[in-house]
Amino acid sequence: MNTKTDTLAELAKEATIGGMGTTVDREIPVIDLSDFDNRKHEIADALWQASVDIGFFQVYNHGIAQDDIDAAFDTAWTFFELPAEVKAKTPMPKGINAGWEFKAQVRPSTGTPDNKESFQLTRPDMIRLNLWPSEDDLPGFREKMLRFERQNWELGMRILSCFALKMGFAEDFFTKAHDPSSDQYQSTLRLIHYMSMEGAKPEDFTSWRAGAHSDFDCLTVLHQKEGEGGLQVCPGKDAALKEWTDVPPRKGYITCNIGDMLMRWSDDQLQSTLHRVRMPRENEYMGRRLSLPFFCQANRDAVMQGPLGKYEAITAGEYLTRRINANFAKK
Repeated sequence: MNTKTDTLAELAKEATIGGMGTTVDREIPVIDLSDFDNRKHEIADALWQASVDIGFFQVYNHGIAQDDIDAAFDTAWTFFELPAEVKAKTPMPKGINAGWEFKAQVRPSTGTPDNKESFQLTRPDMIRLNLWPSEDDLPGFREKMLRFERQNWELGMRILSCFALKMGFAEDFFTKAHDPSSDQYQSTLRLIHYMSMEGAKPEDFTSWRAGAHSDFDCLTVLHQKEGEGGLQVCPGKDAALKEWTDVPPRKGYITCNIGDMLMRWSDDQLQSTLHRVRMPRENEYMGRRLSLPFFCQANRDAVMQGPLGKYEAITAGEYLTRRINANFAKK
């Protein structure tokens, strides 16, 4: 299958699901990662089943201390609370998944910008393009975010080792493909600030905090604050029905989902899942909302070729560049 045609097909899928749809209950799989090394085959079976069926799951006993997660949220706010002119010192360059953007992401599903700002941390690009806030502007920010990024990478690699096992690859296959010591590394920690809706006009609630989309990556590891909901999912196999399910944040649980990169790499055995962030409803929390996703995105020079040979080979760099350009293009 032609790689460019296939990538465009993924974008076209998003473009069909921009409406409100309906809300239905679904069971979101919850998976215990405790005693990981001894239970790895059991955990791998549970992850595989969840990712074949729905592509979305939550993990607990995941190894990242709650104090570290809380500290990361606090540190992220120190960036977003900076004056706009200071944040603008670290702008996101076109085609690069690093730096600060403000209402620049336009989803194919909506054709309108998401109601948010974000700061992407992709380590080689942060250094190469001088995108770290200065120590004068934000003391200690770089050190704290790099530590949290590493914790999320380690968790992501544990989960991906289970998928490698199920796909017949060496267990460290995806770890090598996401090598953080390489200048080709492109996994990304993203800090996302959804604007407060306190005092907003009724017409402001007709847009989306984040329009419906599937992620570009192999695996997303998502941190949210309990009480700050809005995330909804719609499994790919149910996309035509436009039936969405709320996934409330739960303290101690990390929400994960399969991205298009791993769906392709698995020859479509695993399902990337459409998701969005809706506006708050009446009697829900209306304040500012923060989420911290970590995107496990294979190194630019990693060659994506599935075990069944369904798709022709493509590098992860070429694949991701196409997706980024399509989502941050001027409409």
